[in-house]
Amino acid sequence: MDAALLAVLVEHHNNGDHAQNGWKPHVYNAAIRNVREKCNVEITKDNIASRCKTFDKNYEIISKMLSQSGFGWDWENDKLLIDSDDVWNRYVEANKAAACYKTKIVKNWDAICTIYSKDHATGDGAQTGVESSQVAPEQGDDASPELPQKRQRTCEAILTILEDMRTSFSDVFKSTEPIPLPQVTPPAEILAKLQMIPDLARCDMLKSYGKLILNERLFQALMELPMDMRKEWILMLNEN
Repeated sequence: MDAALLAVLVEHHNNGDHAQNGWKPHVYNAAIRNVREKCNVEITKDNIASRCKTFDKNYEIISKMLSQSGFGWDWENDKLLIDSDDVWNRYVEANKAAACYKTKIVKNWDAICTIYSKDHATGDGAQTGVESSQVAPEQGDDASPELPQKRQRTCEAILTILEDMRTSFSDVFKSTEPIPLPQVTPPAEILAKLQMIPDLARCDMLKSYGKLILNERLFQALMELPMDMRKEWILMLNEN
């Protein structure tokens, strides 16, 4: 059932079908229909929201481990690869919530990464997978949204952003402190993302690693691609 549900969510995630407070209504309808057709199982919007919370939790915990040295992903058995018991024991000692993941099987990891890696990428202010899976009130065809109120909220938000930008620029020019350099993705995280790509040869991984750690834009471009396109893109990159 998860595969049928995630297939729909990946498709609509790539199309940008997130509403302000969750998935757009037609995404839920498509997911319910696909699970019914593929699995002969009836689900509801609440079921989808509950599964999305689980997917989000799995991504948050597992991706954090994969960013650390000593961890990888076993694509054949859908579980973690751990260098040694010592690596595992030291990690779990500092991260109790990960204790059950040593042998935990998590299927459809590539689809979960596609949906949730972008949600977590922009930090605390980003809309997470849990937030995006919250059920929006069902509206009929005759529902008339309160456009003036929404427009007013949008204008207020834009004015607030512009004021914050003006203040930030003003503070920068007044300050004698050096302007901080832009943040870049740590090499360990780039390596972890490359290790997630199925069947990527070690030499190709190392070549692309050398390029991606020097070019943040190339790494961002890689992360925007669906998992099934990343290996082909990496091989094209290495030819140049």
